[in-house]
Amino acid sequence: MSSPQSAPGSARRDAPPPPPLAEGLSLRGITKRFGSLVANDRIDLDVVPGRIHCLLGENGAGKSTLMNQLYGLLDADEGTISIDGTERHFTSPKQAMAAGIGMVHQHFMLVPVFTVAENIVLGREQGPLGTLDMRSARARVRDLSERYRLAVDPDIVVEQLPIGIQQRVEILKSLANDAKYLIFDEPTAVLTPQEIDELMAVMRSLRDEGKAIVFITHKLREVREVADDITVIRRGRVVGSASPGDSEARLAEMMVGRAVSMRVDKSPAHGGVPRLEVSDLVVADPFGSVVVDHLSFEVAEGEVLGVAGVQGNGQTELADALLGLVPVLSGSVVLDGRDITNAAPKHIIDAGMGFVPEDRQRDGFVGSYTVAENLVLNRVDEFASRGSLRLGAIRGNATTLLEEFDIRAESVDLPVSSLSGGNQQKVVLARELSRPLKVLVASQPTRGVDVGAIEFLHKRIIGERDTGTAVVLISTELEEIESLSDRIAVMYRGRIVGVVPPDTPRDVLGLMMAGIGHEEALAASGAAGPRHAQGLEAEDE
Repeated sequence: MSSPQSAPGSARRDAPPPPPLAEGLSLRGITKRFGSLVANDRIDLDVVPGRIHCLLGENGAGKSTLMNQLYGLLDADEGTISIDGTERHFTSPKQAMAAGIGMVHQHFMLVPVFTVAENIVLGREQGPLGTLDMRSARARVRDLSERYRLAVDPDIVVEQLPIGIQQRVEILKSLANDAKYLIFDEPTAVLTPQEIDELMAVMRSLRDEGKAIVFITHKLREVREVADDITVIRRGRVVGSASPGDSEARLAEMMVGRAVSMRVDKSPAHGGVPRLEVSDLVVADPFGSVVVDHLSFEVAEGEVLGVAGVQGNGQTELADALLGLVPVLSGSVVLDGRDITNAAPKHIIDAGMGFVPEDRQRDGFVGSYTVAENLVLNRVDEFASRGSLRLGAIRGNATTLLEEFDIRAESVDLPVSSLSGGNQQKVVLARELSRPLKVLVASQPTRGVDVGAIEFLHKRIIGERDTGTAVVLISTELEEIESLSDRIAVMYRGRIVGVVPPDTPRDVLGLMMAGIGHEEALAASGAAGPRHAQGLEAEDE
């Protein structure tokens, strides 16, 4: 393996840091600890105006922690921040913004019931005595929208806007503060492919106007598409720099520290009889609003049905309804010929359903229980005799599964909360796959895990499919849906707008994720042609 290109922070640990840039943003020796955890370890980073600098690393690598210190949300334990050669210290975002730093957060910091103009001038009241001068505020929004080609109506209430337009408002907020340095923290997590493309175009436009952009992400395709400079962080340290021309496999290797296969090798599905049949399903949220709206689909044995869509379109409630965690208002769920609608979760599990929840810490395991105990939570009856647990059998089961699923734990007697996110997810998957299944529902199965763990988890999901299990894969990661699915059901506002093959063009999928039916999306993308075969008729709305 060739050595990574050098980068600030990747030199010898005892070497003095380089001087700060005369023009630009310089971080030197930034260190942040949370108890015994070193989240950032003497990080050096330079960000130059007129360039997009990608900060690449796995979830938990320390990227957001580093930027939160730059933005005044956290205080560094060691190190310095310099702007244009002058050392600065920020104890609040207000100070960082005054110095020309803006941040577009992954989870938007907007007031939903305020208008666009009100959100943008909030905290920057322009009228006398601190009152809002809304005429000036609207004019400011229109000026910024025109200048940066971010068309937004200043008088519309934010909660009425699509997610992609809400992100434009977040960007305009930073630009309204005359930000010279813009931080985008995982900005594509809730966007359709078309909205991602629009965001990339906006970032390039801002770069061409002389803005310096820090783009935090773990998505390799986006990095290669937009970056001018790439710094890779692994476990809180800078491990090197890379070129946008480097392959995804090379970038993944730098992130993980070993070679990683970026392809999912699988044979064509040989679907048989339906194992899961969902008919006219209706589910409401706790406030009574319908979030799964007369939804129907079926999954056959030996196939993966991928459910694609932007987060918040009913996927979470669909998964919970399948396992009996939330009530079904109407419709039915049939598992291998047996109606399990509104059955208790234990009965559904005993009927042959496996479940990987999207939030493993809340729903996937008990953090204070040991690894061994978590691996039998759904099979306790098998490991009990005369009212007592067979502790030796539980430990033996855990030892076997640790080896089979490559779970990195020093002992099966450690609490599962002590494991890394990837190993916690492996515990959840190992438990579900340690018994015969008819259906596996996997919701966001690789969220928050590293590339190496993703590679392993994907192989196990396909391996389960190949045993004849029907798999429902719910994911907001389009690459994951495309790689693993035999068919893709696109979900929008609680309904399926179409069911299509996995080789459907990305721009067509993106339009469908925005609520456009399959045929209309084909025509709009210029990919119009005969409907795909294989009996995949879309439920176009």
